[in-house]
Amino acid sequence: MDTSYPREDYLPMTSHKQEPSPTVITIRPPVVPRDYMTWSVFNTIYMNLCCLGFVALAYSVKARDQKVAGDLEAARHYGSKAKCYNILATMWNVALPLVLIALVVTGVLHLSKLAQESMDYLAYRLFPTEDEDK
Repeated sequence: MDTSYPREDYLPMTSHKQEPSPTVITIRPPVVPRDYMTWSVFNTIYMNLCCLGFVALAYSVKARDQKVAGDLEAARHYGSKAKCYNILATMWNVALPLVLIALVVTGVLHLSKLAQESMDYLAYRLFPTEDEDK
């Protein structure tokens, strides 16, 4: 028995060989997490209800500090929290004035209706019509 390597009597069945396709590796720069600093400053200055804008600003500063320090995962985490608080603060800043305007409008309409009813009652009591005198 011949145990020499490589064996010469072995020939591949196909005559043409397929060359392996080249592997393409795309290297992208790391995604820099956002810190939402401008949005947080705006929410802090404009109607800082329930201090949500200030909390968003604190998380934005933490996210920026972590980004500068090179800890991108912590910066992404703090940036996500800053985004959530900014969304909440923006909703409050938009919804509350709309609710207040709606309350003022409905209050004015209700008061005008009450005033009209009061005037009608007083006119009925002070100046009775001729039909009621008989």
